This record gives sequence, structure tokens and C-alpha cells, in this order.
Amino acid sequence: MSALTWAVAAVVTDPSGRVLLCRQSGGGRRWALPGGRLRRDESPPAAACREIRAETGWEVDLVDLVGLYRLGDPAAPPPPAGRCGALPDVLVHVFRARVVAGAPAGAPAGGCQLDWHPPDALPEALTPTTRAAVADALAGRSGVLCETTRGRDDVGPAGAAAPPEQRAGGELGTLR
Repeated sequence: MSALTWAVAAVVTDPSGRVLLCRQSGGGRRWALPGGRLRRDESPPAAACREIRAETGWEVDLVDLVGLYRLGDPAAPPPPAGRCGALPDVLVHVFRARVVAGAPAGAPAGGCQLDWHPPDALPEALTPTTRAAVADALAGRSGVLCETTRGRDDVGPAGAAAPPEQRAGGELGTLR
């Protein structure tokens, strides 16, 4: 059995360009992108639309794939050949999305505080993975491949993104 968790998230914007973020009630109380895990036999785009609707109540149109963001533990020993790393090893498909209507289509899930944020006034308490994905999405990047790591103070699927100079690899922002 693989230790890899497949997940989806999206940088959801409204017509004024604000970004929708969710602050979970548990863990480190950081803001993150809406999303969740893929179900068996589900495509990442279908999972993203389902998870965003369930978590936020908003119907979204996916615009494109910003990139793949892998969260791992740098202190974990290397995995055996053909195996994923130690838990948590999460691969997140991050999409760029926009809301379909002027109001949510349903009620958001409990345990998630939702708020819209202007891109130039994002909260400080963002997961580093969220910070990297939002920066990439708002810069218009697509095809990003990014490794993020869990910091000592991170709880849940949050991680410290590599500095932008390490993530930059041409126009795709590929980690080298």
C-alpha cells in the first residue's frame, strides 16, 4: 500500500480578483486553499470541483492546472525503491478556478472559516504551500512542479515552500 496521498486544491478567485481561503478550526489555524482528497477512480478536476463545492458551497469553473505541489518530510529517511516516502507524502494538484455565480450554491462545510482576500492583502498565517501556489497562480504560471516540506510548527497538510529563487526554473517555476 502506498503512503502517497493524492489531493486537490484550487486558487479560486471572484470577479474582483479576490482569493477564497479556508481557515480550519483545528491544527495551526492557518489559512489554506479549498480542496481535499481524491476518491478512488476520480479524476483530479472532478475531485477539485466536488471538494470545493462541499467545503465552500461555491460552484467553480476550473481554468487550468497551476501545478503539482508535493509535500514531504525532509527529515524522513529515503524510501525503498518503488515506494513513496514516509507519511505524510501528499501530491496536490492545484488548479486555477473562478466562481460561477454571485453567491454560493450551497452551505459550506462546518469547521472551515471562509473569507475572500485581495491578492495584495493575504493573511500572514498562510500555509507555505498555499503561499507558493497562490503566488504561482496570480503570476499566471502553469505547469509548476514544486516540492514543499513540513516545518516543525506545521500541523496537517501544510509545508514550507522552497524560496522563490529555488523554485524558479524558467517560466514554469520548476523546482530544481
